[in-house]
Amino acid sequence: MAEAYQLYIDGKWRAPAGGETIPAVNPFNQQVHATVPVATAGDVADAVAAARRAAPAWGRATPAARAKLLNALADLIDADAQRLAVLETTDNGKVIRETSNQMGYAANLFRYYASWADKVTGDLVPLNQADTAGMAMREPFGVIACITAWNSPVAILCNTMPAALAAGNCVIVKPSEHASVTTLEIARLVDKAGFPAGVFQVVTGAAETGTALTGSAGIDKISFTGSPGVGRAIAQAAGANLKPVCLELGGKSPNIVFNDADFDRALIGALAGIFGATGQTCIAGSRLLVQRGVYDRMVEGLAARAGQIRMGDPLLPETEMGTAANEPQFNRILSFIEAAKGDGARLVAGGGRAEGPGLDKGFFIQPTIFADVRNDMKVAAEEIFGPVLSIIPFDDEEEAVHIANDTPYGLASGVWSQNIDRCMRMMRAIRSGVVWVNTYRVAAPQLPFGGMKDSGYGRVRGHAGLQEWLQTKTVFIDYSGDRRDPFSMKF
Repeated sequence: MAEAYQLYIDGKWRAPAGGETIPAVNPFNQQVHATVPVATAGDVADAVAAARRAAPAWGRATPAARAKLLNALADLIDADAQRLAVLETTDNGKVIRETSNQMGYAANLFRYYASWADKVTGDLVPLNQADTAGMAMREPFGVIACITAWNSPVAILCNTMPAALAAGNCVIVKPSEHASVTTLEIARLVDKAGFPAGVFQVVTGAAETGTALTGSAGIDKISFTGSPGVGRAIAQAAGANLKPVCLELGGKSPNIVFNDADFDRALIGALAGIFGATGQTCIAGSRLLVQRGVYDRMVEGLAARAGQIRMGDPLLPETEMGTAANEPQFNRILSFIEAAKGDGARLVAGGGRAEGPGLDKGFFIQPTIFADVRNDMKVAAEEIFGPVLSIIPFDDEEEAVHIANDTPYGLASGVWSQNIDRCMRMMRAIRSGVVWVNTYRVAAPQLPFGGMKDSGYGRVRGHAGLQEWLQTKTVFIDYSGDRRDPFSMKF
């Protein structure tokens, strides 16, 4: 029987004021496995009001108290990791081998930021003015709105939530209407861990719910993960209220293979870059730039390996690639494939809906590879968010850099070469927030993540990810006892 979820507002579970719900559809078999509430503007306003009530006390809570709760939540996620992984796979079709790892990673992020809670420090600054002390203090913003995407709901939430809470902020999250279940399950664990009412809340629904949340004057900062179009709309709404934003808006990442690369490792890295997570990841290495000396060999090797990828029930551990996460995305990916065929790209693998035993009811797409792609083709220029690889040849470093940077995006990139000098030059020349060298799709709580250009701004993870949720207050203390000239500013 499909579970009927409720909103989590002010430490309580409640039905949406309008009574509306959204079916949660398993993309593997198209069966409804849960229903998700649609929060009204009034529900959102209640959540914002609850967060504003909770914010002063949570901001003043001792670092040890916040760290204790974050660590308790990490333990609860670990204890419930397998069930959470199954629910996320059921909700968005990502293979269980990855969702299982993501739950462990989420718990690690909470522990990492728990360790930062008592390390939020300011500065005592020497001044030119005698008998005046200067301090720069770091304080929480207050109430954070977090809008997450459907491809990795828990992982994306945990890029922001632990750091924001450790810094002393309250968080209201609005997950994608296409994958909300595991975010609501995280709220259950928050409740079980004993967080104060209003410190963390979940309001689910479609675009109208998100608009009500990001447009609220009671929000102090917004975190958004999704498309550039929606990111621009959110930034515009935030600007109307003069609220800062942290945006992660996807990419069209270049994965660059030189002639002197370890070929077998590079081939695996290319596969991981585009077919891991069914290509439904912001860091997908969807543009594979290959130097001409190994170009034909790489095209042939990838085409052969793509045909061997095991597709099927994403809950089975042997499955390597699952489904598109939902029907709209499934249709969108297929439209890009047809456009690439029309533009003259050479299809060397896949090219349509996947068929076979166990695949007939799911949103399965064949691992698809186009060779001889030009960087100005639609398949190379626009983010597809699916298992579609564009292979582009290049002659030398200069051309590789030009092609890599010839995109409005700048989130991630990869470089494959055994020449350390070349790797260092490429690392500096590529305009992206992340550069992987002789690897791809690696993450760590300790290192910041974020984009450049149309891939957004702001950082999550690492120390930078903590600083994102703190603002600076400057304090002057005059202890001279002197009476000063009231008509001249003191410098």
